[in-house]
Amino acid sequence: MSPLLNIAAEEELQNPLIPPIPELVIGLLAFVIVFGFLAKKLLPNINKVLEERRAAIEGGIEEADAMKVEAQSVLEQYKAQLAEARHEAARLRQEAQEQGAVLIAEMRAEGQRQREEIVAAGHSQLDADRKAASSVLRQDVGKLATELAGKLVGESLEDHARQSRVIDRFLDDLDEKAEATR
Repeated sequence: MSPLLNIAAEEELQNPLIPPIPELVIGLLAFVIVFGFLAKKLLPNINKVLEERRAAIEGGIEEADAMKVEAQSVLEQYKAQLAEARHEAARLRQEAQEQGAVLIAEMRAEGQRQREEIVAAGHSQLDADRKAASSVLRQDVGKLATELAGKLVGESLEDHARQSRVIDRFLDDLDEKAEATR
């Protein structure tokens, strides 16, 4: 047989799914070397990185929990301060209302006092004006009465003392009559 046929017959005997033994040993040896290298060098680094990530995540979770507790504490302090501020505002509002009521009472009293002063001043002014008007009226009525009496009698009644007495008596009679009719 020819050598070509020999090779073809050998190839027919060998299963293509099963590799030859030397290739299998070399492949297995290469796999063990690569696996050993990965187990010795790469795997510890990978585990180290994974452990660091786990620690960072757990630390982050713990830090987040601590921040949550701190935030809750700050919230409670804020609520307490807010309640205290509301209480203080209510107290100040009540105090302002009380001061306002006192101020209104004082202003009313002051207004009442000023009104009474104005009324008293008006009464005294009225009395002064009445006395002045009465005096002027007495003089004018006296003068007119004297002239009228002089014309009726036909004599001059120029004596001031007599005029004053007559006028005073006449006006006093008028005042008595006016008071009696009231």
